[in-house]
Amino acid sequence: MNYQVVIPAAGQGKRMNAGKNKQFIELKSIPVIIHTLRVFEHDPKCSGIILVINKDEQPIFEEMIQTYKIKKVVSLIQGGSERQYSVYNGLQAVKATDIVLVHDGARPFLKQKHVHELVNVAAEKGAAVLAVPVKDTIKRASLDLYVEETVERSSLWAIQTPQAFHVSILQKAHELAKRENFLGTDEASLVERIPKQVYIVNGDYLNIKLTTPDDLVFAEAILQNWAK
Repeated sequence: MNYQVVIPAAGQGKRMNAGKNKQFIELKSIPVIIHTLRVFEHDPKCSGIILVINKDEQPIFEEMIQTYKIKKVVSLIQGGSERQYSVYNGLQAVKATDIVLVHDGARPFLKQKHVHELVNVAAEKGAAVLAVPVKDTIKRASLDLYVEETVERSSLWAIQTPQAFHVSILQKAHELAKRENFLGTDEASLVERIPKQVYIVNGDYLNIKLTTPDDLVFAEAILQNWAK
């Protein structure tokens, strides 16, 4: 089944301390956002990419898209003050598809097979997310930083993107959140409030989000082995 994808790329990523949008940081001389866009550019099931950006950076994005011959970006949409608002803006540009994905622009190590598995589950169930089982021991702490409890981790999952939905379901979830001034941590948290069950699809531990300078070290290591 074909899909379209909304990619929020308007945030400045202050924790990266790069002095610029982290999407422009280069890995192997190629901007992070181009690595991400290529995943969908090369996927025949992707019928369109909606890229949500800071309008002041539009010339930079346009130049990169042209330079790296990215053909599937169908819309450049202005972002909002929060990621959720940026996704909402991007969702308005989704056309002629039943399935929409939302994917972090700074998550470049996504494998096509996981995209297809996710889309298939979302097509059947309505809502699905990529995730990996939590490997570390998780403890709940007080504000004074003493351990209150050790959390049973067998049912805990670290949620990734993309997240995939029937377009009508995600639209309904965003409209409800907008009416109630609810700000969620991801699209799935909005869909859960409809309420609608969200299903988990096993992802990959390499599908990391580049958030802090330390992540760039891991990114370079992943790239070293990516082409092998």
